Amino acid sequence: MDRKLALQELADQAGNGELAFPTGVDVSLKLLQQLDDPDCHVDQAVQLVKGAPLLAARIVAVANSAAYNRSGQAVTDLRTAISRIGLRTTRTLTMAITTQQMAGQSASPEIAKLTRQLWEHTAHVAALAQTIARRITHQDPETAFFAGIVHEIAGFYLISRAAGNPGLLSGDPADWTEESEPRIARAILTRIGTPQAVTDSLDNLWEGLLSLPPVTLGDTLLLANELAPVASPLYQDQPPRPLDMAPVIDALVDDAMLSSILEESASEVASLVDALRF
Repeated sequence: MDRKLALQELADQAGNGELAFPTGVDVSLKLLQQLDDPDCHVDQAVQLVKGAPLLAARIVAVANSAAYNRSGQAVTDLRTAISRIGLRTTRTLTMAITTQQMAGQSASPEIAKLTRQLWEHTAHVAALAQTIARRITHQDPETAFFAGIVHEIAGFYLISRAAGNPGLLSGDPADWTEESEPRIARAILTRIGTPQAVTDSLDNLWEGLLSLPPVTLGDTLLLANELAPVASPLYQDQPPRPLDMAPVIDALVDDAMLSSILEESASEVASLVDALRF
């Protein structure tokens, strides 16, 4: 089937609620739902996360990252780690596992490499978004962190569907980004009950409209995406958007230069990116 038609069909199916998730995703989505329960407390979260060893390891790693370990005291047990990062970040890290699972398991070395690069890009964007929200745009850092984690969720889903149609991952990136990606992403985010503010920030990302100085959650995500040192492999052949980063980096934010703020936060971002590596 022609790639554009295949992407259109995939987007139509997603829009109709026909989402075929790889093995393991439904279990993670159930865990997300349980963690999102207003009555869920730390002890209950610990018991839920204990059944997901990979998630538990990531929670401890993130709790020991510079972004969350202000005291410099390392933690080794899950309860202390969850208490330190909070239930919102615990949910975001569960979403991180879920996002990666969207790609499924492929025996193809090429697809496996593509998946790793897409996650590396995602980790950088999420870490940068959290820092930019806290220090520059004054948005909620945890919401920005979550937005960064899910901003490529449609891409991971596309990878899983490419097993039966490898042509989905080749061709002009614009075929994917112009319409299919937003439609699929919105369908997935609606399915998991994502806050509207996060979905709106993704609209800003797809449109590529950045305010100067950056102030909104959408600006936060767009700036993080543009500054990420690892590009998304799904867009790397696409001509860059007409966004000149020089005036952005040189912008004055709260009496400090954006470039200086980012330089001061570099080690914190790097530590969180490292903790997000699976």
